[in-house]
Amino acid sequence: MQKQNEYDNKRKKTLRWGYLFAVVALCVFVMFLARIVILQNTNVQEIKDDYINKNYREATLKAARGNLFASDGSILATTVMRYDIYLDFKTMKDTVYTNNIGALTDSLSKMFGKPRSEFRQKFDEQKKKKNQYYTLVKGLDFDQYDRIRKFPIFKRGKNKGGFIVDRNYKRELATSEIGAGTIGIDNGEFKSGLEGAFSKYLTGTDGKRLEQRINSSQWKPIDFWKVQEPVDGEDVYTTLDLRIQDIAHSALEKQLINFEAKHGTVIVMEVETGKVRALVNLRRTESGEYEDSYNYALKDNIEPGSTFKTISLLAAMDDGFIDENTTVNVGNGVWTYAKQRISDGHGGGTYDISDVLAKSSNVGTAKLITKYYAEKPQIFLDHLKRWKLFDKMDIELPGITKPKIVTPQNKRWNAATLASISYGYSSNINLLQLTTFYNGVANGGKMLKPLFIDKIMKDGKVMYNAKPEVMVNKMASEKAIKMMTSALTKAVEKGTGRSIFTPNLKMAGKTGTARFEYWLPGPMKYRASFAGFYPADAPKYTCYVMVSEPNTAIGFYGGSVAAPVFKEIAGKTFLKTPQNIEKEMLVDKKVNLSKMVEPNVKIAVNDKQMPNVVGLIGKNVIPQLENLGYRVDYKGVGRIKEQFPLEGTTISKNQRIYLSLQN
Repeated sequence: MQKQNEYDNKRKKTLRWGYLFAVVALCVFVMFLARIVILQNTNVQEIKDDYINKNYREATLKAARGNLFASDGSILATTVMRYDIYLDFKTMKDTVYTNNIGALTDSLSKMFGKPRSEFRQKFDEQKKKKNQYYTLVKGLDFDQYDRIRKFPIFKRGKNKGGFIVDRNYKRELATSEIGAGTIGIDNGEFKSGLEGAFSKYLTGTDGKRLEQRINSSQWKPIDFWKVQEPVDGEDVYTTLDLRIQDIAHSALEKQLINFEAKHGTVIVMEVETGKVRALVNLRRTESGEYEDSYNYALKDNIEPGSTFKTISLLAAMDDGFIDENTTVNVGNGVWTYAKQRISDGHGGGTYDISDVLAKSSNVGTAKLITKYYAEKPQIFLDHLKRWKLFDKMDIELPGITKPKIVTPQNKRWNAATLASISYGYSSNINLLQLTTFYNGVANGGKMLKPLFIDKIMKDGKVMYNAKPEVMVNKMASEKAIKMMTSALTKAVEKGTGRSIFTPNLKMAGKTGTARFEYWLPGPMKYRASFAGFYPADAPKYTCYVMVSEPNTAIGFYGGSVAAPVFKEIAGKTFLKTPQNIEKEMLVDKKVNLSKMVEPNVKIAVNDKQMPNVVGLIGKNVIPQLENLGYRVDYKGVGRIKEQFPLEGTTISKNQRIYLSLQN
């Protein structure tokens, strides 16, 4: 009986606890339901505004800008990684901090050349405040970052050592002296040169990440929490040939110094493709040095002077008004037409058509053009329109000017205007447009659009290959083109360009000596020019040289100032063993080309073991790995600084390999 009572008591006690638990559980469930109802009827936006938006934000994760290359794969501009270092003192354990702070400050003192006491004082203050995002240093390169991350405490990483790394991209030019103005910039507000022209390809798509507020002014990125991954930009291979660019730069700079000129321009174009192989613009700074900072070739319209005579006379040749037997009497080299005095700098008598060009006769050109076109100047002007000399060129580079040529519809037109146009005045044209015309003559009458882009690549794949674009399929008759080529060849052999004649290389071209700002008081200002192509019998390159405001006491004619630059460029870019070209012209002073070429190291994956590629040039290694069937992810450009998997690791086909590159 007693046992029965004990059993009943235990049973009742158990039931009481069971009922109590059920009641408590029911209360909790009711409270939970009530909480859900309350939350559903609460202003969620208010909670978001009061807490989430004030403590978290979505920040931009910058995409790496694509690389800009010369045609041979040499880097012109690249995006490099820079590292900002922050410290989370709250994460650092007190014992770790106390035991290692001396060694850490000693390492930092040696690296940055500051007293260790300075670091110790700041760190102790921040440790006491438990600062979670203290800025230590910004803008480290890879080698500096690789060194600092191995310091005491820092080598424990973020979670134990409080070592926070924020990676940023910085744009750097690989050729600081050669073509800096041509390469240009795109800083988001201002665009110029190749960087601005191809920005739509180079610019990637930025990603997004979340950041957490640390204090009133600091935000800390949340690792591996990226709302959107960035997509890096594409790589653009320009048409520039770094060797020809350097040759042109050196030749022009030397002549600018010799003649104390204000500025100058060189354009080298490949005849059969229209690809611009060199584009150099140099101007004198206040210190007397020359820098490539403004694109005169595109942005300045000038009166070309005598280099325009080629254009004028080709029109008359094409119309059949003049041929090899045509002669013109220039008298004593002075002629008055429509109350305008026209004179030649030299010569006199009767010239054949090749002599008019060879001796650069203003009188001869003006007499011929006015004889055949004075009554109907529009016929002459229609040739210029057909050769696109009234149109703004449709090229990628920003800032190109539209030509301005006086026409009968212009109030400046008078009876003497046609004569002025014929020998290079009353017209303003940029040098790229003039080069394009000469290149058309060199190309047998087919005028091609100037090309500045060779190809576009993304992740080792060619996305776009540039092809020649025809602007004018037939500039003039075959007879006219041959006649003009012969006349331009004679101008070098026996005319105003004879100072650059060499039997080793047949060149064709026209000198130009143009006055400008001649309506202003003061000493006369000149532009010396030479436009032509080589070799004359099978043209490969067209070149236009312009030197502005040489010291007239030293020289100012196109034949003595601009033509030697043309000769030096031609000799270095084409001749293998030139005999009549000065030895100093054959010395590349700007760039040691042998240092720019490095053998392509052959790599192999033996026994499925990952080879050591650290230190090798990425552009040589990456294609080889991809051809072997491996997928390669890489960041940066230049030599390989880090690799994963490490050397000796067993790897399989289609495995992804990660490389970090740094110049």
